[in-house]
Amino acid sequence: MASATIERIGEHEGRTVSVCGWLAGRRSSGKLHFLQVRDGTGTIQCVLSKADVPEETFTLADHLSQESSLEVTGVVRADARAPIGYELGVTDLHVVQRAAEYPITPKEHGVAFLLDHRHLWLRSNRQQAIMRVRAEVIRACREYLDGHGFLPFDAPILTPNACEGTTSLFAVPYFDETAYLTQSGQLYGEAGALAFGKVYVFGPTFRAEKSKTRRHLTEFWMIEPEMAFAGLDADMDLAEDFLVHVVRRVLERRAAELRVLERDTVPLARVEKPFPRITYAEALDLLRQKGFPVEWGADLGGDEETALSQSFDRPVMVHRYPVESKAFYMKADPADPRCALCVDVLAPEGYGEVIGGGQREDDAAVLEEKIRSHGLPLDAFGWYLDLRRYGSVPHAGFGMGIERCVTWLCGLHHVRETVPFPRMLERLRP
Repeated sequence: MASATIERIGEHEGRTVSVCGWLAGRRSSGKLHFLQVRDGTGTIQCVLSKADVPEETFTLADHLSQESSLEVTGVVRADARAPIGYELGVTDLHVVQRAAEYPITPKEHGVAFLLDHRHLWLRSNRQQAIMRVRAEVIRACREYLDGHGFLPFDAPILTPNACEGTTSLFAVPYFDETAYLTQSGQLYGEAGALAFGKVYVFGPTFRAEKSKTRRHLTEFWMIEPEMAFAGLDADMDLAEDFLVHVVRRVLERRAAELRVLERDTVPLARVEKPFPRITYAEALDLLRQKGFPVEWGADLGGDEETALSQSFDRPVMVHRYPVESKAFYMKADPADPRCALCVDVLAPEGYGEVIGGGQREDDAAVLEEKIRSHGLPLDAFGWYLDLRRYGSVPHAGFGMGIERCVTWLCGLHHVRETVPFPRMLERLRP
């Protein structure tokens, strides 16, 4: 007798198999019990007929609690009415553990309650669909970059310096000094690009921002490609091609999960090249036409990003923001030194920035002055300045937040559902 996973149960049609999993639901109809069993790869209906199993087995199935762990043995039968096209005609049932009363019930629960029970909430169909889309996004990111000559390059989590600004750092005691949880792997990715040509960093990043918006987490995952001998135009081309690939893969491989989430996929199907490209100045003009009195130099918040995205049917690339609104490492545009050679990719449907990047400053003297003007400790960036002293070249890259991307692709209201255990301003547990 073979063991089988539910996602591949069709390979065993007509044979007797055993499935190990958990009881997701149960109902009875006279001399039949219907058990919904989940094994992590899917859910299958297991039918117990009083005529096919011993009396004690039939009675046992009538008193099982939700999430009890089971080993179910039976014959795989095709059934067009079943959600997965198959069911299991049970011949034997073994209870591994009878679960206590399950706290998450079909009634409505508040978000705080569900987050307190996140370790159990992950077992629901909706959360499992989101996690599978997340996994597909990550797989697609790696697939694209690995296939386009980028080398995976691991950056440290503990760093001696800030990358995005000193006000959003998590400080960590590090023997006799202070270290910080990384805000981005970008600076180290630049070292990788100047050693290998094209690399990407993928890992967790941390921002101590006291923000309660639906788009922010204090711990999130970013994928960050960096390229040597590349400027802003090449960076935008890469971001565009990369994002199209990721969206296409999710539509191809996770259609079932998107249906569970009731995601309208028509807007996602429109994510094709070319993306509209507008300057920050053009974005301000468009916003003013929409009634937003935004002045030059102002950052674009969530409302402004949403308003901009509503003018386009696919992601829009906003480039050349004011220098003062961007990080110290951004290179100024030689044609207009007020502007940085940078780009933000705004997702449609009001989901905001999913990619941010640009060309890095490659002149050692200019970079040193920028570090000083931002009030950053020069000694912590000696190694970073070395990259400009020994074979400096134009180079560029970007970062894409996995959670922001998953929020958009799944059509979610809040980013907190896109990571197994979200970390937010007031959420450190479980």
